[in-house]
This record gives sequence, C-alpha cells and structure tokens, in this order.
Amino acid sequence: MAPPSQSDSSPLQIVGIPLGPLQTNCYVVSHPDHKSALIVDPADTADVIISHLRDRNLEPGLVVLTHGHCDHIGAAAELAIEGVPLAIHPADADMLSNPEASGAFLFGVNEQSCQASRLLNEGDTIDLWEGAALLRVIHTPGHSPGSICLIGDGFALVGDLLFAGSMGRTDLYGGDDAAMMKSLR
Repeated sequence: MAPPSQSDSSPLQIVGIPLGPLQTNCYVVSHPDHKSALIVDPADTADVIISHLRDRNLEPGLVVLTHGHCDHIGAAAELAIEGVPLAIHPADADMLSNPEASGAFLFGVNEQSCQASRLLNEGDTIDLWEGAALLRVIHTPGHSPGSICLIGDGFALVGDLLFAGSMGRTDLYGGDDAAMMKSLR
C-alpha cells in the first residue's frame, strides 16, 4: 500500500491500494475534515478496503468505477451489499451484471452481479465533502465505452486510460482505437 499522497493545491488525501491478481490500483480518496471516503475501482476484495478505512477512521461514502472491467469492479457488489452507493458511466453499467462484457469469463472470475445507484456523465461532479473539494467526471472512451477519469485540483485518477509509459488496451470488449486516441488528446 502506498503512503497517502496529496497535491499541493488540493486538501484531499489519496491512497493507492494494489489489489487482486493483476495488482489493479484501487484508490481511497478522503478529506482530513470529513469521515466520508471515495473508493475508486475496488478491484478484488472488500475486506482489504474496509480494513484500510477502519484503520483511518473513515466510512465508505461512494464507490466510483472508472470502467466496468472485472479487474476494477471485483469488490463492487460486496460494497453495494453493505449499502455503499456505486457510480459508473452508463455505457459500462451493463458490465456490473454481465460477466462476458466485464471480461470475468476470461480470468475465470465468478463475480457477483450488482447495479449502479448513480450514473456518471461528462461534466458531472462528485462532492462527498460538503463543498470542500470537488471531482469532475470526464468521459474518456477507448479502453471501454464508458471509461471515465476523475479530475481533482492538481490530480487525475485515470483508470486504465494511461499506464506508466503506455496507454490502456483497446483489444478487450468494447475497446475502440479511434476513441482511445481522441480521449488521449
């Protein structure tokens, strides 16, 4: 688990937690004056995420999925059962209940089905901290039809749009080379 990072211009603290066999980056975003935490891409198991929140006296306020592939949504159903609202772009919402679309069948993953309680579109904002900090949603299709990025003050959470030295794959279900190039621009 990475130590908390903080942008010079944002009060938000961001902790990356690599989860699952693909070491997918799950992020916990919190504000020092509030207990509510944003969970981005709860990859594999809710236990690790919940333990992290408890250790920091935080409560799960919202789960945002940057896209619907199985390596990013693995703990979404577990968290939803606990009453945590889930948010995803409408173009990927079906992946929460369709193992073929999410790619779960490729990895032999037996994921639980769930539904989004909020659909995120280009320009929407996320405010869990009573106006103290906002995250803006940008629709960045290419890796999947409903890929999104969350833009904060001085940082971005980009899902699988970018990797160190490369960009996200477009050869999975719903991938689109032309859309990826447009999103990267």
